[in-house]
Amino acid sequence: MRKVVIIPTYNEKENIAAMIDKVFSLPEPFDLLIIDDGSPDGTASIVRSRQSIHPQRLHLIERSGKQGLGTAYLTGFKWALEQGYDYVFEMDADFSHNPDDLVRLYEAALEGADLVVGSRYITGVNVVNWPMGRLLMSYYASFYVRTITRMLVRDATAGFVCYSRRVLETIDLDAVQMKGYGFQIEMKYTAWRLGFRIKEVSIVFTERVQGTSKMSSGIFGEAFWGVMKLRLREIKGRSGVH
Repeated sequence: MRKVVIIPTYNEKENIAAMIDKVFSLPEPFDLLIIDDGSPDGTASIVRSRQSIHPQRLHLIERSGKQGLGTAYLTGFKWALEQGYDYVFEMDADFSHNPDDLVRLYEAALEGADLVVGSRYITGVNVVNWPMGRLLMSYYASFYVRTITRMLVRDATAGFVCYSRRVLETIDLDAVQMKGYGFQIEMKYTAWRLGFRIKEVSIVFTERVQGTSKMSSGIFGEAFWGVMKLRLREIKGRSGVH
């Protein structure tokens, strides 16, 4: 089974080389696709230097300027489908997601899950070094999503995810509307409405040590209002399946 991990980056020079090396050291083989939004700190040049070491497994898409987390992943999803990957993963560049957990997400997918979520909240609250305000915002955001959508996913905003090829082939990627962290909610909700099996795997999320967070009030606001609109939308797959 061919597997690729998509990592969007913007100013991640402190983390990206170590992340690439770590993923390629795992006992299970994963390819990497870095999508860099014109990082002025030289993140892309670090990736290019690593490509000479891993020419078959490390891929880079460079975009001009910050275009949003959701558009980065959608670009990556379409690329991964074109390249014939069987499983596609989302992960942050800053080690807030432990790369070792990629293997656990993959194992859950092999057991039959169509979409696997690395969940901070399935066994309590597994978050390290977050301010209380941000933790409460994240936890209750997922509670809000469950209340509005009735989707029984404990960590709806999670960005550590494994998609089977079948999910990404079925979802109409061009119809995805939210661009920030609401994108994570919309993708899970769409997969759930289309009847795919979602499984949550408990992970520990650790706040970044290097670099700066990309969270903002605008990103949160888009997710808050976007969830209300989700319930009103018709969900149709590219194959015509509702």
